[in-house]
Amino acid sequence: VQLQASGGGLVQAGGSLRLSCKAAGINFRLHDMNWYRQPPGKQREWVAGITSGSSTEYTDVVKGRFTVSRDNVRRMAFLQMDRLTPEDTAVYYCKTRCSGADFWGQGTLVTVSS
Repeated sequence: VQLQASGGGLVQAGGSLRLSCKAAGINFRLHDMNWYRQPPGKQREWVAGITSGSSTEYTDVVKGRFTVSRDNVRRMAFLQMDRLTPEDTAVYYCKTRCSGADFWGQGTLVTVSS
C-alpha cells in the first residue's frame, strides 16, 4: 500500500489550498481515508475523514472551512482547505487502514502566513 500526498505550500491567511492523496496497492473504494496534521512542535492530530461510503467527519476547529472528498475512479482523496489561518500551519498526512494496519502518506507541508 502506498499513499502519496501533495498540494501543500505557502499561502496567506484567508487563502485556500487543496491537498491530494493518491493511493496505490489497495482496493481504494473499500477503505476509509483520513487526514491528519502535525503543527510545528506539536503532536499529530486528526483533521478529517471520509468513509468508503463517503460520509465525512471533521475536527471542530476546521468545520465549515475544510472539505474532504474522494474520487474512487482516480483512487484519490482530497482535502479542500479554505479560510486558512496561521494555526493551520502543519505537515498534513493522509492515512488509511488496510488488513489491520495503518498506512501513511509522506506528508505535505502547509504554511499559512499572517
